[in-house]
Amino acid sequence: MASKTGASKQLKLASVLDLNEASQLKDKLLSLRGSSVEIDASGVERMGTLCVQVLFSGLKTWEADKQSFSITGASDAFTKTLQLLGLNNDQLIATEIRQ
Repeated sequence: MASKTGASKQLKLASVLDLNEASQLKDKLLSLRGSSVEIDASGVERMGTLCVQVLFSGLKTWEADKQSFSITGASDAFTKTLQLLGLNNDQLIATEIRQ
């Protein structure tokens, strides 16, 4: 799934990232594979661990593909969920892949 180099795609996360949303999130991310992606997390009100796993999987996939993967505008709920899971915000938020 190649795309133009430097063309960044955007994805706005749903307000509720629960078990039902995890599969859709995975599909949305896979549809963007091959290009840099910027994920808008500003509207997240609630997030479950499965969606966190999907996002980390996306990060690792983009890292392997040497593409940029960033999360911007993280809401308080998004940030607090990561903290409650013992994750460092820097591991996922505003991550730029080093080429």
